[in-house]
Amino acid sequence: MKKKNYLLLTLLALFTFLLIVGCGRKKTDTDQWSRIASEKRVIVGLDDSFVPMGFQNKAGEIIGFDVDLARAVFDLYGIKVDFQPIDWSMKENELHNQTIDLIWNGYSKNAEREEKVLFSDEYMKNEQVVVSLKKNRINHFTDMKGKILGAQNGSSGYNSFEKQPKILKDFVKDKTAILYDGFNEAFMDLKSGRIDGLLIDRVYANYYLSHEATLADYSIVSGDYESEAFAVGLRKSDKKLAEKINLAFKELRKSGKLSEISKEWFGEDVTK
Repeated sequence: MKKKNYLLLTLLALFTFLLIVGCGRKKTDTDQWSRIASEKRVIVGLDDSFVPMGFQNKAGEIIGFDVDLARAVFDLYGIKVDFQPIDWSMKENELHNQTIDLIWNGYSKNAEREEKVLFSDEYMKNEQVVVSLKKNRINHFTDMKGKILGAQNGSSGYNSFEKQPKILKDFVKDKTAILYDGFNEAFMDLKSGRIDGLLIDRVYANYYLSHEATLADYSIVSGDYESEAFAVGLRKSDKKLAEKINLAFKELRKSGKLSEISKEWFGEDVTK
């Protein structure tokens, strides 16, 4: 009987604890800066295969340009950053459901996303390109006519592909793209010939192919999509949090820390 009572009390205590924790992270329209500053903890959601912005290394550690930048920003406020891998196609849902506090992982700013989230100041330029094996002779987007294209599900590249069909979609086979959760699998399919071209962020393509020592085997082609800029995604209500991030960006530029992080990952200062 005592064992049953003890078990019941333990389960009740655990339920109470989970209820308290859950209530502390419930969906709210209140600016979350005061909570984050009080807890000294902020949760960043990311696609942990997006090199070099945020990805897992061979030891299972999450590293990358955005990882170092996020830590540098919140170090100024004495706040610890936790990085939470998420399904990138569900990133805005994760943000609004309070599973994460920020979307920060090569997150391109565009008009459609501005309807869903509040953006920080921009900090890096980017563009969408098509990567292919040189033997496929893809020198222009129009050379993808009748060929198989790959893209990442939920990416800004795929959004542009759908919204501006005359640039690329109308040329590719079946006017559709094979979708991947991450680019690693997509590159494997590109190398094996399962797809003929891959729509991808230039920063990812350059870094991945350079570090794989295979850059000379591939063509990287620009099209007519507008250039993009990376920024941090926040809930619309988190204006104070956005202000703090923007102030930190200015401080990191002034101190040279932003340039230092960029040179470490890209060999040059590619920040805005």
